[in-house]
Amino acid sequence: QRAPGKVLLDAVCNHLNLVEGDYFGLEFPDHKKITVWLDLLKPIVKQIRRPKHVVVKFVVKFFPPDHTQLQEELTRYLFALQVKQDLAQGRLTCNDSSAALLISHIVQSEIGDFDEALDREHLAKNKYIPQQDALEDKIVEFHHNHIGQTPAESDFQLLEIARRLEMYGIRLHPAKDREGTKINLAVANTGILVFQGFTKINAFNWAKVRKLSFKRKRFLIKLRPDANSAYQDTLEFLMASRDFCKSFWKICVEHHAFFRLFEEPKPKPKPVLFSRGSSFRFSGRTQKQVLDYVKEGGHKKVQFERKHSKIHSVRSLASQPTELNSEVPEQSQQSASLTFGEGAESPGGQSCQQGKEPKVSPGEPGSRPSPAPRSPAGNKEVDAAASAPTEEEEEVVKDRTQQSKPQPPQPSTGSLTGSPHLSELSVNSQGGVAPAHVTLSPNLSPDTKQTSPLISPLLNDQACPRTDDEDEGRRKRFPTDKAYFIAKEVSTTERTYLKDLEVITSWFQSTVSKEDAMPETLKSLIFPNFEPLHKFHTNFLKEVEQRLALWEGRSNAQIRDYQRIGDVMLKNIQGMKHLAAHLWKHSEALEALENGIKSSRRLENFCRDFELQKVCYLPLNTFLLRPLHRLMHYKQVLERLCKHHPPSHADFRDCRAALAEITEMVAQLHGTMIKMENFQKLHELKKDLIGIDNLVVPGREFIRLGSLSKLSGKGLQQRMFFLFNDVLLYTSRGLTASNQFKVHGQLPLYGMTIEESEDEWGVPHCLTLRGQRQSIIVAASSRSEMEKWVEDIQMAIDLAEKSSSPAPEFLASSPPDNKSPDEATAADQESEDDLSASRTSLERQAPHRGNTMVHVCWHRNTSVSMVDFSIAVENQLSGNLLRKFKNSNGWQKLWVVFTNFCLFFYKSHQDNHPLASLPLLGYSLTIPSESENIHKDYVFKLHFKSHVYYFRAESEYTFERWMEVIRSATSSASRAHVLSHKESLVY
Repeated sequence: QRAPGKVLLDAVCNHLNLVEGDYFGLEFPDHKKITVWLDLLKPIVKQIRRPKHVVVKFVVKFFPPDHTQLQEELTRYLFALQVKQDLAQGRLTCNDSSAALLISHIVQSEIGDFDEALDREHLAKNKYIPQQDALEDKIVEFHHNHIGQTPAESDFQLLEIARRLEMYGIRLHPAKDREGTKINLAVANTGILVFQGFTKINAFNWAKVRKLSFKRKRFLIKLRPDANSAYQDTLEFLMASRDFCKSFWKICVEHHAFFRLFEEPKPKPKPVLFSRGSSFRFSGRTQKQVLDYVKEGGHKKVQFERKHSKIHSVRSLASQPTELNSEVPEQSQQSASLTFGEGAESPGGQSCQQGKEPKVSPGEPGSRPSPAPRSPAGNKEVDAAASAPTEEEEEVVKDRTQQSKPQPPQPSTGSLTGSPHLSELSVNSQGGVAPAHVTLSPNLSPDTKQTSPLISPLLNDQACPRTDDEDEGRRKRFPTDKAYFIAKEVSTTERTYLKDLEVITSWFQSTVSKEDAMPETLKSLIFPNFEPLHKFHTNFLKEVEQRLALWEGRSNAQIRDYQRIGDVMLKNIQGMKHLAAHLWKHSEALEALENGIKSSRRLENFCRDFELQKVCYLPLNTFLLRPLHRLMHYKQVLERLCKHHPPSHADFRDCRAALAEITEMVAQLHGTMIKMENFQKLHELKKDLIGIDNLVVPGREFIRLGSLSKLSGKGLQQRMFFLFNDVLLYTSRGLTASNQFKVHGQLPLYGMTIEESEDEWGVPHCLTLRGQRQSIIVAASSRSEMEKWVEDIQMAIDLAEKSSSPAPEFLASSPPDNKSPDEATAADQESEDDLSASRTSLERQAPHRGNTMVHVCWHRNTSVSMVDFSIAVENQLSGNLLRKFKNSNGWQKLWVVFTNFCLFFYKSHQDNHPLASLPLLGYSLTIPSESENIHKDYVFKLHFKSHVYYFRAESEYTFERWMEVIRSATSSASRAHVLSHKESLVY
């Protein structure tokens, strides 16, 4: 009784195993019979005077604009129960067709597939809505269309329909306006609404509201001044009593804080002498904090089991192979366990203990959840390290057996705002494909045991042997000269380069020969220019490894003359000059391939399917540029050797001569390389976007992409922004099976101005972008992110001002945005609401890479620039590392490849495809402190929020090199770096 209300709400949520309890509240009638919410900060005894005579109800308090923001199936189930209750009580009014459709989904969830006699019997016993008898035929007709739909899918569809209704989540509060007309006030995620009866007649978005207050019975809304508005500055409404007025004011304050603020507001300091006004404030996590919490995976996933007393038989997943998105918690998930070698991770939730059934609302028939702790349940060969994973190890990227043809994902299931899972079909940065026997729920059911490409992989003992000090002695016998480790870097990166060449010369070529999807002219342009390179570099690698063997003393006695690498480099770089004609052809091959894809749907589908193979761990067109990138790596290695050796050293002359040769080649290809990197990046972005056709045009340059929050009538909505030298696009995560981003708007940069507006809007790191046709307000996730965007947008505006075409055309397929800011906001809201129903070009709804840099930036809430991509091209590294998790014992030996801002993990360098990947954007790179008890040399630490990993290098040189390249991915380049970087590229 003396505890604050929050203790009781937390106890209820813990009892239900409810992670997203912040959307819910406890409601009860006070001593004046006014229904109020339990204040989470006040002691319960001060609110509920006679607890034995008061019924406290657990109900939904905050209805988000998009139900796909609810990550847990249990949360969606409770929302579905709330909709069902609101229908029965007449609170959720709608037309007959909508009501019948809603009830048909409820019936499907409760009794299963259509059976007319059973349906009519069930409807006779259960009244879901007043005057239900008149709708019975329609309900039965609609139910017939839901055959095969699982309870989880029924909940999802129920919420999809309900959220579009005007009265969804609305609670009316009677009032009168200044003229004495009877009206109803309500509050929603968008702001304050005014109803006459059940018809909405007015709305005041949060962006327009400056202050909310009450004075006795009067409820006051103070608006921001607007020259175009006919409203007075302050609106006044009269309510039944002071208590009723204060209760509504509190609800408004809480809704505003929950949907608009980034974090819980801090308490006001207590006045010294006397208080003035209410000290009430919102308590608890905001919606953003809830989404971030689930995104981080900071909770243990707990499945719940539905008890369907009316369902006579449970449908088998095996009998419904097409239901990729189905989710029936009672069914065994044994088929979904994914293994490395012979070890397997516990699928979890296969045996469910029945707990107490939460009473969500009185008299609810149908399904009830009960908590279900994880247990291996029959999986006897679970690896010890995997059966009890730490928090960091639970969310992993795993290798999955892949079939040759990808299974098409099911239709739209939600845009998982805040989900940590880039794509359940993703194995690496291109995304693998789920085998037919693995049941996955990529978007509909994020509460099942999922894997996240954002988190480092858990590789068990079968996959990678653990090692502590068994090779310590062997490493000590190796040479300690820095030149040796530089030479060894040439060897390790050359292995990866050869594997990348084989993606084209072996895998892609053999796939092309099997399926005649590519014209002969294109084949003759690509493959004959790659095969000589592969042959040459195979021999080059042999020579480097033979020299290293001599240097280490593995072939002969340790002869001093062999402790150098410059002569091998010089000989082979001179040999590469004869291959220059092939190198010049790579840019032509890249352009020809992209043009062929553009003109041939068959070739487009073929290349897309090849990209989904695990061996193609990067975008396909990236492999075509690998030979140009490799020249830059040779140049860097030789620069380090020349810097290390004194002029008197025997290897200095050869290293300097080789450096001169390679510098000349790089200088000749430099212009082509910059042009092709931009061309490749534009085509890669085009695959991630829906709603544009002419993204790749001559003269367009990509500058930056990243996640920003856009301020609209619905509050702050996460959007992906794409900045080019002529236009700024903003997009949302599309509710499409292809996992792409839908373009919502575009702002030409010519004539645009940018200004900081934190003070004006009260939102941290806020900017106002004023274009000639439209203005938008955006907020960055941090001060540094805001500064990067300001710098790049201002630079792009300056470039646009200097360009010869002051009014660039809008990108095709996107509607012209020539509306006023208010109209633009309304249109933006409408398009967001219609997003899940929209289907732009069905032929493009194909499996799509789920872990591209765009998706990483979306989930890490960060951005990356073209300069960052260019620097990433130079910072590539391969080699063996020992890895350790925060709470684990022992170290795992892995072959690690760093490229494209990402660590790719292999069992050995001979593997054809990575087991897992870890994108590093957003991670911090540090050295372990004394308190972490690592006690090993050459260890660096990677951490992102609660995820911590340690890596050990074999020497001081390799440790510094890993730190150098990883730091380039974990900290974005500034504009100052851009200028110095561009200068350094001029040879």
